[in-house]
Amino acid sequence: MPLAFGETRELDHDELLAAPVRWPRPSAWRAPLTVTPPTAAEAAATLGLHTVGDLLLHLPRATSEARTIDELVVDEVATVVVEVRSITSRPVRRRGMKPLVEATVADATGVMKATFFNQPWLARQYPAGTRLVLHGKFQARNRFRVNTHARTDEAVGAEGEAVAQYPATKGITSPQLLALVREHRHAAFDAPEPLPAALRRDEELPDVAGALLAAHGDEPEEGRRRLAFDELLLDQVVQLRLREARRAGLRATPLADPPSLSARWRDELLPFAPTGDQVNAMAEVDADLARDRPMQRLLMGEVGSGKTVVALHAMLRAVEHGGQAALMAPTETLAEQHFATVQKLLPGSAQTGLLAESAGVRAALLTGSTSAARRREVLAGLASGELGVVVGTHALIEDPVAFDHLAVVVVDEQHRFGVRQRAALDTKAPAGRTPHVLHMTATPIPRTLRLASFGALDVTTLRELPRGRQPIATHVCSTERERSRAYERIREELEAGRQAYVVCPLVSESEALQARAATEEFERLREGELRDFEVVLLHGQLKPAEKAATMARFAAGEADVLVATTVIEVGIDVPNATVMLVEDAERYGISQLHQLRGRVGRGEHPSLCLLFGPAESVRLKALAEHRDGFRLAEIDLELRGEGELTGTRQSGLARFRVARLPEDAEVLARAHARAQALLQADPALEHPEHALLADALALLEAEPVAA
Repeated sequence: MPLAFGETRELDHDELLAAPVRWPRPSAWRAPLTVTPPTAAEAAATLGLHTVGDLLLHLPRATSEARTIDELVVDEVATVVVEVRSITSRPVRRRGMKPLVEATVADATGVMKATFFNQPWLARQYPAGTRLVLHGKFQARNRFRVNTHARTDEAVGAEGEAVAQYPATKGITSPQLLALVREHRHAAFDAPEPLPAALRRDEELPDVAGALLAAHGDEPEEGRRRLAFDELLLDQVVQLRLREARRAGLRATPLADPPSLSARWRDELLPFAPTGDQVNAMAEVDADLARDRPMQRLLMGEVGSGKTVVALHAMLRAVEHGGQAALMAPTETLAEQHFATVQKLLPGSAQTGLLAESAGVRAALLTGSTSAARRREVLAGLASGELGVVVGTHALIEDPVAFDHLAVVVVDEQHRFGVRQRAALDTKAPAGRTPHVLHMTATPIPRTLRLASFGALDVTTLRELPRGRQPIATHVCSTERERSRAYERIREELEAGRQAYVVCPLVSESEALQARAATEEFERLREGELRDFEVVLLHGQLKPAEKAATMARFAAGEADVLVATTVIEVGIDVPNATVMLVEDAERYGISQLHQLRGRVGRGEHPSLCLLFGPAESVRLKALAEHRDGFRLAEIDLELRGEGELTGTRQSGLARFRVARLPEDAEVLARAHARAQALLQADPALEHPEHALLADALALLEAEPVAA
């Protein structure tokens, strides 16, 4: 029992009930945030600040020490806390400028003049006696040119006081946000505490109120890491529950019969021996498929590691059990390439347009550009079960598409599909069943991000490259001399009978502008450095038949150089191509550049990757120094951070308000371990000490998720 203050006497029940304990008030934490004027209210809303709790979770990006007036030196940029002694407005002779506002302000150490430009109304808003936080530059003659400002209730001239710098936007400044936080910081004690006391003790974490006050005060990092732990713990609980729910609540058709068609394909028809990693991956897939719970596996691998071989094995397992399999790709070009690869991996296939048959397996291609007649034929084959394998784009999830018995789905470059788009294929399975799903990505994902974004999936990794893959020398070309030598090397390779890719600068505005840039570069090269060679053009604005014809010419060796946009980023396989040149390479991310580099080095000849861009670029240096896609992914995460690397929340990946990845990798690992232990001990979070954690989880799961 608790003891009375300063005594050894135990408190009785009535005394405990009468104790002046302040309980959190969640209603105050969730109270609407009032911001004035209206422009600032709109700006706060764009920052996601709708409630008092939102405000207190809007943490500072940096903290600086407030200066006193007597410490300021000329040309110093600083923050001060002062009181207005007097304030006036006077006209400015310069045409177009609004009256100038000058205030005499002071703290305990001195007095100075503060100047506000183009804001004459401040003379009325900040009367004598108003306390202000000012940020700006101290100038000669004891003047302070104000950049940003806000009211505050703080004591003036507090020497060494920490002043937080907040992420702001047009319409609301960091000092205004600081003033709002100081006005509402008492609400930190109304924040619900989701973590049980025992867990906080074991993890050596402060309570949530202390963490919030520290995050906005003198110990911002310590406070932020506690709040990041909360965020990551909830995320891991959600992901682990999703994984368990998927396994427990859904049923799939078990594909447990001994391999027949798939074994004959692998042992007799596959044109090469699979790597050890591929064999292990097929075994993991087989184990998943044999269960009556749907497979949810992420297959990621190094560029050229042979993910399609593993995917085709899974698809053939469906066919040999009398089921069907679908492979969905994000673009028509990639879908066409996958279909061509399936044909290549099933030797002796008899092709009819967009249909192929080999080893008793009928396969088809279905995209938005498929002709009406062919589309009717494909839909009929899928509905009757005559078609065992279909490769396509979003066209596969359209309402008219019906399968006889869809058993296996492969989703390539799955991060480029929305959550609901990926789930739509589930509805194509027989009633009461869910297909086994294999997610593929050619972008190696760091372990930190896998835990944060793919915790609901089992993960298989392919690191081993097929035998015969040639080394790729990568060079950054920044000077005219280096560019000239780069074209010389291309011509040398072309004269030796090899082929080359030239990838045009990335134009983010639109696909049409991207196509125009590619066309201009194509014309320039055809008349310039590569005029003695056959140059062809490929971009996303071409008609499907034109794209297919261009790729067929290049693959057959009838064209020497393919000038293209990033439509060739994944899925293209021309073993005779030995040079990859990327213009304005610094416009691309590390992952994209690594994918582009992976288009060469696929044959018997050593290959070359030429990156045109600044020599000082950290990303380009990383590409030149590293060939391991997993190491490059870690570097990319360090440079760009979790949010930018994974894209928006629509992609189904985690986005965090407080946590920072990879910086919080250690916090994430602890949260993951703690989530596993929590769910093992209390799967439904029904124990009394987990009630507030369950409430926080319910609020998180109630948030809308984009499709």
